Amino acid sequence: MVITILSKVTGFLRDITLSYFYGATSTSDAYIISITITSVLFSLIISGISTAYIPMFKRIEHSEGQRSATYFTNNLINIVLIVTTAVIVIGLLFSDVLVKLFALGFDGETLRIAVLFTRIGLVGIYFTSVTQIFSGYLQLYGKFTVPAMVGLPFNFIIIISIIVSTQTNIIALAIGSVLAAFIQLIFLFPSLKKTNYRYVPIVQFNDEKIKKMAVIVFPIMIGISIDQINLMVDKTLASTLVEGGVSALTYASRLNDFVQGIFVLSFVTVMFPLISKMAVQKNKEDFKQSISEVISVVILIVVPASVGIMILAEPIIRLLFGHGHFDERAIEMTTHALFFYSIGMIGYGIREILNRTFYSLQDTKTPMYNASMAVILNIILSIILSYFMGISGIALATSISALFCSTLLVIKLRKKIGAFGLKGNFITFMKVTFASSVMGGGVYIFNNYILTDWNVFLKMSVVILIGSSIYFLLITLLKVKESKLLVNFLVDKIRPKQT
Repeated sequence: MVITILSKVTGFLRDITLSYFYGATSTSDAYIISITITSVLFSLIISGISTAYIPMFKRIEHSEGQRSATYFTNNLINIVLIVTTAVIVIGLLFSDVLVKLFALGFDGETLRIAVLFTRIGLVGIYFTSVTQIFSGYLQLYGKFTVPAMVGLPFNFIIIISIIVSTQTNIIALAIGSVLAAFIQLIFLFPSLKKTNYRYVPIVQFNDEKIKKMAVIVFPIMIGISIDQINLMVDKTLASTLVEGGVSALTYASRLNDFVQGIFVLSFVTVMFPLISKMAVQKNKEDFKQSISEVISVVILIVVPASVGIMILAEPIIRLLFGHGHFDERAIEMTTHALFFYSIGMIGYGIREILNRTFYSLQDTKTPMYNASMAVILNIILSIILSYFMGISGIALATSISALFCSTLLVIKLRKKIGAFGLKGNFITFMKVTFASSVMGGGVYIFNNYILTDWNVFLKMSVVILIGSSIYFLLITLLKVKESKLLVNFLVDKIRPKQT
């Protein structure tokens, strides 16, 4: 989690740098859309594969040994490279069509720049695809730190490219994204060497393990495709509403992702290989307990974070992005979007946990069906709410669909594996919600009525400290069991070790 925080902080610096030099303008919109397109194509190729890879590797290793599992890994990497080549060629041929799909409101110079950025950025998919598989491989061997650190060199290269682009040519933005993806891959090599991994140039499409994995991956890819359609609709609507709308929506979304990345994905990343192993070994009780514990911990952290961000949305945006070319109009748009994104934080968190739970059970159809229903709802709500609320309506629609999807997944998982501690999770949720509400009231009063004349940074620091203290005191008094674990952990760390 510490490494993830560092990675996410540098990601923030990257976004702040972009907002400082380009604000919420047509140039930043074009750049963000090109990044979005390459990310979508990357997700279509590799997200489903990387998700199914860890449980499949564990099963092969369990039944046939490590050598067979490594052979499978090499075959998979080479097949992914072939598929990636085909996708890149198609992307190069139809770049203008892709940009229009993701940003219907683009025209003239903005459209031209977005197409150019997209064509250059497509090359980076090669590196990000292989990086994803290698990261999963390292996690299988208990090496979580280095995969979590790949964001650091990536973000620093992007920051440098943004600065260079202002002094030379904006084309440096696109070149920087490709170079950053390449450096990410190189960053993993020393750790791979320590696992005694050896690359072998083999390609066997008819391998039974690849065929089995394809069956597992297909529903995941469908689910991801549906999610990407949803993303495409959001970006397209934003591009037609107002100039800079894509940028404002993206900056707010990145702040939301920051919280999720630190407090959800860091837990899920460690949890996934463990529960996959439990599923293979049919260790049902530990499997259920692990899921329940992770859900409770995410509730304990994400709910107060959501409440705090909703109340402090404007000063957060002003502090992080309100510099350089990021004007008052951009601050207002991004603040409203962040507020409504925050509503769905807990839904997104639980959805991530339960999706991985189903994948560990090699059930990829249930998440696909639920994602389909959620996305249909999201698209309908985005169209309706954006008409009345602008880009804020798009953010609210995303939150509602995340809450809806997570509720469906909870119901489905309960039917599939039986009781897994939902009663305890619900009690924790009610206590945490009460504590967060009281904390939110205190934060609102101090921010708006008591510390009104303070420097923004100092005021935010003090308000967050006060809010955290109120929350921690309340969850301790309410005897939230996860708070005891946290206290014991801190005491063990602070107490001098006896020799």
